[in-house]
Amino acid sequence: MGLLILLAMIVVPITEIAVFIKAGDLIGLWPTIGTVILTAMIGTSLLRHQGLATLSRVRESMDAGRLPVEELFDGLCLLVAGALLLTPGFVTDGLGLLLFMPPFRSILRGLMAQRLKARGNFNMRPPGGMNTGQKQKFDATIIEGEFQEVTPEENGSDSRPPLPPRGERPGDS
Repeated sequence: MGLLILLAMIVVPITEIAVFIKAGDLIGLWPTIGTVILTAMIGTSLLRHQGLATLSRVRESMDAGRLPVEELFDGLCLLVAGALLLTPGFVTDGLGLLLFMPPFRSILRGLMAQRLKARGNFNMRPPGGMNTGQKQKFDATIIEGEFQEVTPEENGSDSRPPLPPRGERPGDS
């Protein structure tokens, strides 16, 4: 794996330089620089738009009690795409734009799933190491409130302090 990363760190910059030289010959210096700057701006805009949409889908999945695996994979792809588009170069921009396309991410997700399945058993367990074998329902109901511990006096009288009038209680608006 380390050799692969080293190879990528050598091959990618050399390829980018070669493409820059070719693009400079074809369209000139300033249009080449302008194109690189334009792709960085487009990448920033796409990252903001699709990133917020993905975050919204993550929240919806979690609210429904589902693990947002697809959404998290899309978020990771968008993060890599944004980094590639901010890196100057036409090859990295092309790869970044590919990662912004949902059909490409879907194909990539399928390939990754096949690879994980081929490598062996992949299990997910609930947090805390609890593996009861039963499906647990997710209850998103949250009840907020305040409490006050009351101990009854021995003579039977109520020792609770009176509640403040409605509208003066904390949380009332």
